[in-house]
Amino acid sequence: MDLLNKKSYYYHLPPELIAQTPIEPRDSSRLLVYDKKTGQIEHRVFHDITEYLSPNDVLVINNTRVLPARLYGYKDSGAKIEVLLHKRLDLKNWECLAKPLKRLKIGDRVTFSENLSCTLVKKLDDGLCQMQFDFNGVFEHRLSEVGTMPLPPYIKEKLKDKERYQTVYSKIDGSSAAPTAGLHFTPELLQKIKDMGVQVVEVLLHVGLGTFRPVKEDNILKHQMHSEFIEMSKQNADILNKAKASGKRIIAVGTTSVRVLETACNDNGIFSPMKTNTNIFIYPPYKFKAVDALITNFHLPESTLIMLVSAFIGREQTMKVYEEAVKQKYRFFSFGDACLFK
Repeated sequence: MDLLNKKSYYYHLPPELIAQTPIEPRDSSRLLVYDKKTGQIEHRVFHDITEYLSPNDVLVINNTRVLPARLYGYKDSGAKIEVLLHKRLDLKNWECLAKPLKRLKIGDRVTFSENLSCTLVKKLDDGLCQMQFDFNGVFEHRLSEVGTMPLPPYIKEKLKDKERYQTVYSKIDGSSAAPTAGLHFTPELLQKIKDMGVQVVEVLLHVGLGTFRPVKEDNILKHQMHSEFIEMSKQNADILNKAKASGKRIIAVGTTSVRVLETACNDNGIFSPMKTNTNIFIYPPYKFKAVDALITNFHLPESTLIMLVSAFIGREQTMKVYEEAVKQKYRFFSFGDACLFK
């Protein structure tokens, strides 16, 4: 098996297993538990996660908040244009996806409302472009008036409540997609986990459009990851270093938390505070420096995320888990069920 060939990460998913709506309450989604040491699979409910945690654990969550980043507007000519925010460059400039980009020339303006418009500054690689926004008042306020949640393209249902595409612990605006493993937590469940003595550490990764971006090259080494902004505070780096030194288990909630932890940790297992961009791409046979266990959702075939999971538990084991999840009719992707790899 060629682990550098994207076809090695393909599995068949019946379309009806792609979750179209979030389940209520959040923590009633299903939980597949996989033991890396024994290969044993258990089928539970997400609120049972507490049975697999102990005071000797540190749970790491990503506190990013999703912007209503999808905008629909019109050129001065009347042509309809869709703009999806990708990454903030400065106060007024953003990297964006614009559709159809071929209809836009440098200097063309797209109007979303009387208080918000943008102008094409330049076309970038990979179908991205730089837009300069003009707005009255606070940009985030204008965005919340006209923007919609940037749900992935495989979700066809309209989202009734914008907050259901946010984690209950989301704080810092900046993502184009939710860190979906965190969607299963309720405030009560999180409090119960803290009351057990589990340390909960917040890190930040603003999820970019790379989440939606398929791996096009057969050789995965040719795949270019988009960089995403991350932050780890000195206080949290200190907590994690102390936890590592005392043999505590570090459990990442979601692949975004994994990417922060593995970027901020050196080969000796020491965490450093940082505020930077990361384009870390984790695939077999990556050696994990920071993460001992992972809570995550089920990912798309041939995606960078299923490659990360394959690096964590092994490619064959990943395919076995996914085969079992399909057989047991788990719900897949953003609004789907969860896994615990321990």
